[in-house]
Amino acid sequence: EVQLVESGGGLVQAGGSLRLSCAASGFTSDDYSIGWFRQAPGKEREGVLCISNSDGITYYADSVKGRFTISSDAAKNTVYLQMNSLKPEDTAVYYCAAELFDYCSGVDYDMDYWGNGTLVTVSP
Repeated sequence: EVQLVESGGGLVQAGGSLRLSCAASGFTSDDYSIGWFRQAPGKEREGVLCISNSDGITYYADSVKGRFTISSDAAKNTVYLQMNSLKPEDTAVYYCAAELFDYCSGVDYDMDYWGNGTLVTVSP
């Protein structure tokens, strides 16, 4: 069965860094893309970054450009979100999600599978 597991969240001071991981398993095809989303308290869930093995980065939110990067390790079936220069407004539950047979455009309802999320808290 398909499973996505996030890890790496925690508490960090403003200006610090964290790296989140999304481990994927159970896929019967390599034709899928992975996106990172986040939901802050009282806010709607929003796309952060998306990547596919064929097209590279397919979505990159303006709010994190220059601070966050996404990468993948195909051998480990893992996608990483490197977060630098963190701000209090980055505080959110971060989710990874998979979309089959298409690329991710940062739209949450287009995604087919979701992890349970990992909490990132950035203190002032």
